[in-house]
Amino acid sequence: LKYGDNINTDIISPPQYMELSISEASVYSMSAVDPDFSKRVSPGDFFVAVHNLGSGSSRETSPLTLKYLGINCIIACSYARIFYRNCINVGIVPLICGDADRINDNDRLRVDAETGRIVNMTKNESYQCETLPDHIMDIIKAGGLFLYLKHEREAE
Repeated sequence: LKYGDNINTDIISPPQYMELSISEASVYSMSAVDPDFSKRVSPGDFFVAVHNLGSGSSRETSPLTLKYLGINCIIACSYARIFYRNCINVGIVPLICGDADRINDNDRLRVDAETGRIVNMTKNESYQCETLPDHIMDIIKAGGLFLYLKHEREAE
């Protein structure tokens, strides 16, 4: 699912629905720019944007609604810092890819987050992303920061 520049947190998770549970609020995710987003997204889909993804509020509801809908990886040229970190905290892989603008809506992608490689099977192209450090990947693999810390504490 591909979107452009400046997709802010109020677009991803409209504030008028933030009193709802994540499952209820997710129905309205992206509705300002794509009223059918919650119906179009399937578990395992990639969320792609271009520049300045996630500016605005620091609340975690935006990445949480995306995760609830099945988005486990987001690809963008650039992110707002807090949204980027919130993605990690809830267990979503946020890849920084300078070529994200080359990806189109409905392109079929294969992503290797460990190596930072994206293969666009629709266009027969590949793109290199910034890789995430091992300790960040450990947080994401655990399902987010809370689950990572819980596991670490239990291991002690």
